[in-house]
Amino acid sequence: MSRREARDVAFKLVFEFMFSGEKKEELVSEYASDFSGKDKNDDLAYVNEIYNGVAEHYDELNQILSESVEKFELERLYKVDRALLLLAIYEIKFVKSVPFKVSANEAITLAKKYSTEKSAKYINGVLSKFAD
Repeated sequence: MSRREARDVAFKLVFEFMFSGEKKEELVSEYASDFSGKDKNDDLAYVNEIYNGVAEHYDELNQILSESVEKFELERLYKVDRALLLLAIYEIKFVKSVPFKVSANEAITLAKKYSTEKSAKYINGVLSKFAD
């Protein structure tokens, strides 16, 4: 599994967390069964770091996101876009080993895969506010 695939799994876990409001470790275990290759443990650690980090800082991340979106209340954002933005903002603020460009590009790539045609551009605009 690659870091991109691990980020995809982390996104799905964050998306689910937004609805349930609780972490479900059994979901991590289910996804972990798909991990393979020499980086399996690193990928699993990354997924756990993102999932646990977003859950732990959920209110803070939502506040940051709320201040960053223009003309939208958080509740009006597409849930997929919101989950992607929460993941990317967490990486930008707390995971110093991941460069800003990587976090932004990966969020945009996932938006193209899972969200609407306009979402990638919107996510890029929101995340550009965090560029150094």
